[in-house]
Amino acid sequence: MTSLTQPYQGGSGSASEQRERLILDHLPQVRLIARRIHERLPESVSLEDLISTGIVGLIAAIDHFDPSHNVKLKTYAEYKIRGAILDSLRGLDWAPRQQRKKSKQIEAAIAIVEQRVHRAPTEEEIAQTLNLSMEEYHAWLVDIRGVNLGSLEGHSPEEEGRDLLKYISDSDENWPSRVVEKAELQRLLAHAIERMPVVERTILSLYYTEELTLREIAKVVKLHESRISQLKSQAILRLRTYIEKRWPQQRGKL
Repeated sequence: MTSLTQPYQGGSGSASEQRERLILDHLPQVRLIARRIHERLPESVSLEDLISTGIVGLIAAIDHFDPSHNVKLKTYAEYKIRGAILDSLRGLDWAPRQQRKKSKQIEAAIAIVEQRVHRAPTEEEIAQTLNLSMEEYHAWLVDIRGVNLGSLEGHSPEEEGRDLLKYISDSDENWPSRVVEKAELQRLLAHAIERMPVVERTILSLYYTEELTLREIAKVVKLHESRISQLKSQAILRLRTYIEKRWPQQRGKL
């Protein structure tokens, strides 16, 4: 392990000055990561708290960075920043049992309607199955927007971008380990995405492929940011429901 005093010998000033400069240079990265995580969490979670925790992760990344691993500092820092923020969220138990229950109820409603109509259900059909008004159903989607956050954000420093497959999976220990299984899961996921409404498909593409924020996506598709959040939550639940019915349980519970 190489400390900060070694990988940056080319810069001017003392090691402590180099360290301080690196921290300042990467603060925008902390704020960006914190905002992207925060937009999928309940309003009760403080953005400033996430940023503060992310800075702790950034400092740890700078102090322990080893360039011999052929990983860029920015990539390694992103991994440590996300990890620090997610660890703090797990400690807060920010997703109450009631929110997780709502998420499961929506998944069940999607599955029931799909079995009946043999296509991707509309929002109205899902809400009706739950005996909710559209307004109540949309409120549920906002309420559960951060329930499945953890596996999405916890990628390793060698991975680039967001991995939608990991968002569908519940946990690392249930993640299919063999390449052939992952290829099959990718095929199922692609088919599931093809079946969903165009607007939801577009939102997933812009978010996971283009890595736009919800605010940026709202400008592209000309919908309110809160509506983008609802549709993204609904799209994820559609995917989970579709995969659950088609992925053998012994390969990993999704």
